[in-house]
Amino acid sequence: MADEFIKGFGCLMVGGLGWMTIAGWYRTPSFEGAQLTGEVTIEEPTVFDTMALGLMEVFFWFAVIGALTFWVILPLISNARAYMHERSA
Repeated sequence: MADEFIKGFGCLMVGGLGWMTIAGWYRTPSFEGAQLTGEVTIEEPTVFDTMALGLMEVFFWFAVIGALTFWVILPLISNARAYMHERSA
């Protein structure tokens, strides 16, 4: 059970830190306003800007889905398999 926790925590940290880094570059127009949650204010994004904004979304969903997978879905599947094994015996 501890290995699932640390894998989920690793997904959450890698995805969260990746999202925060890119969001800090692209969603912080000033230090007085919204930080990390502001709008992206690039008028003509380059190819690298487009890739970074796409990667920011990938990091976010990797953090959410990865943590939920290792903390909720895999333990539920393991418990269901154990229950079915006990019931069939």
